[in-house]
Amino acid sequence: MKSLCLKGEIFSGRGEGAKFIELAWVKKQMEEKLGFTLFPGTLNVKLTTDSVKTGKLLKKRAGFEILPASGYCRGRFFKAKLHDIEGAVLIPEVAGYPENIVEVVASANLRETLHLSDGSPVEVEVMP
Repeated sequence: MKSLCLKGEIFSGRGEGAKFIELAWVKKQMEEKLGFTLFPGTLNVKLTTDSVKTGKLLKKRAGFEILPASGYCRGRFFKAKLHDIEGAVLIPEVAGYPENIVEVVASANLRETLHLSDGSPVEVEVMP
């Protein structure tokens, strides 16, 4: 299996991804699989039309499942890189979550480290 490239642009979210990854049980599961401490926030990426099609291929990959605490949604994540920074693409499994949006997590604040702002184009490499 080869890596997938997701292209899109940065936008400001509502902070819900950050709240999700700060939940102790989410943070623990992700950090155990990724091997690094998560920065307490996500980078929101609105995918291009072509990358939405590519993103659908992720659903056929196993990735890592986030097993929820009672009353919470499931999620999945896939190891990824943005530029040379290791991270993960997080996809919440919640009804109505847009298929053209992915959230990227890493050990660093990606906006600051990579000098990104709303509208900045990005390419995220999702590892096999």
